[in-house]
Formats: sequence, structure tokens, C-alpha cells
Amino acid sequence: MPKYGEDMPRRKTRKKTGKGPNGRIGWGGMGARPRGRANFVLGAIAALALAAGGLYFWRGDQANSEFGALAMQGRAALSQVRTPPGLGGGHLAPGQSHDYNERFPTSGIHDSATVGPGFYRNFLPPTRLVHSLEHGHVVIYYESPGAEAIQRLKDWTSLHDGHWDGVIAVPAAGLGEAVVLTAWSKIFRLDQFDAAAAAAFIDRYRGRGPENPVR
Repeated sequence: MPKYGEDMPRRKTRKKTGKGPNGRIGWGGMGARPRGRANFVLGAIAALALAAGGLYFWRGDQANSEFGALAMQGRAALSQVRTPPGLGGGHLAPGQSHDYNERFPTSGIHDSATVGPGFYRNFLPPTRLVHSLEHGHVVIYYESPGAEAIQRLKDWTSLHDGHWDGVIAVPAAGLGEAVVLTAWSKIFRLDQFDAAAAAAFIDRYRGRGPENPVR
């Protein structure tokens, strides 16, 4: 008879098992490590996302505040805003063109399509821009007003991008350093870019188109 401990078969032991939070059975070993590290990583990612979102909204509030302060400074210049005779509205037939009385029209029959808010480097048809004015957008025409002015226009088209109260900047040959701001039945020419005066015009007339006034 074999002595105890020499040739006696050893009893196999089974590691403790348990169901994890996902309902799967774990048998220990590498797969049963705590999920603490993964939870920490996920928490860190969530915290970074919240911080980034907070920074985005903070910058937006700051940009709005700066724009509002500029607009207040430029209100006196709005006495130079001109109100051309109203030319009504309505849509052109598909493929139909139209000549306006002014180079920078502010009302009249127009294309059924519009131009959305944004900074554009290509020329756009006035028939579509007039429809955008009817929606409440402000359209700004520029050529070469300077790097600072261009940056302002880019910032403002990003800041004001609503469906009914946006800002559109489009090129127009022959303006040189001047810019022309238009809203529905309103036009304002600045021979040299004045940020305060331009902001005041945008603040006064943006979102007040006849199709759906929102301001």
C-alpha cells in the first residue's frame, strides 16, 4: 500500500467563480481583473469631453459679449443706413433670371433657393442672396478690406449661423477696401471697414426678415 503523499492522486481544486456585472461567468486569472483601470480611463475621457464643451460655450459667450459691446459703440453710425424702395418678393420660375435696379439688391423677386450663413470666397447669384435677406440674414459684400476685416467677417459668420438670423459674407469685385452690408430693404456702405459700425448694423437688422422675424 502506497504511503500517504507519495503516489496518492492529488485532489483537483477548482478556482472560485462568480458572475460579473455583464452576467458572464469568470473563472479567475487574467480575465477576472478588476475593471477599475477601464473605469478610470472612461471617467477621464468623460471629464475631458465636459471640459472641452465648457470651454466651447465659454468662448461662445465671450464672443457674443465682445460683439455686443462693439455693436453698442457703433450705433451712431446707423444714421447712414439707406432704405431703398421696396421691390416686393416672390419666387422666380425655375431657370429664370432677374436684373435688379441696384448692384446690391435688398428686396425683389428671387430664386427659390437660398444661401446659408457662412464666409464665401466664390461669387453667388444675387437672386439667391435676396432670398437669404428675406429669411432674415445679413449679407456682407467684400473684396480686399484687409486681413483684420476678413478675420472679423469669418468670426461673425461663425458666431451668427442661425437658420433665420445668420450672417453671410460674399466677394464682390470692385469694392477695394469698402464693404457693403445689406438686410431686407436696408443697405449700409462703409468705404473703410469699421468693426463697430458693421456690428451695429448686424445687431439691428439680423433676424428681422419678412418671411419669419425671430428678433
